[in-house]
Amino acid sequence: MTTAPLHLDLQSEVGLRIDWDSKVSSFYPVEFLRKMSPSADSIATREELEQNPLAILPSTHNSPLVIKDIELVGNYAVRFVFSDGHSAGIYSWEYLQSLKPPPNG
Repeated sequence: MTTAPLHLDLQSEVGLRIDWDSKVSSFYPVEFLRKMSPSADSIATREELEQNPLAILPSTHNSPLVIKDIELVGNYAVRFVFSDGHSAGIYSWEYLQSLKPPPNG
């Protein structure tokens, strides 16, 4: 069963901390959220890298990646607007809870 967030704390240059109603807190760094976007193009890129880990991908941004905006999607998800222009992924609470962010945020 998916728990709901009690509090979202966005630090646009660092990441997002979510306090869940299960009394657990999770921290998701900006780069990690962008890399793990559930959008179709990001899923295709991750699948390509699984097939060919030596693939060279074009850089999508030259400056540090930040989250420019966060939007609630109904009562089940959020959408991020990243500084590289990406905003296609809808991150459901269930999807965010399934992610394993890197240690130390």
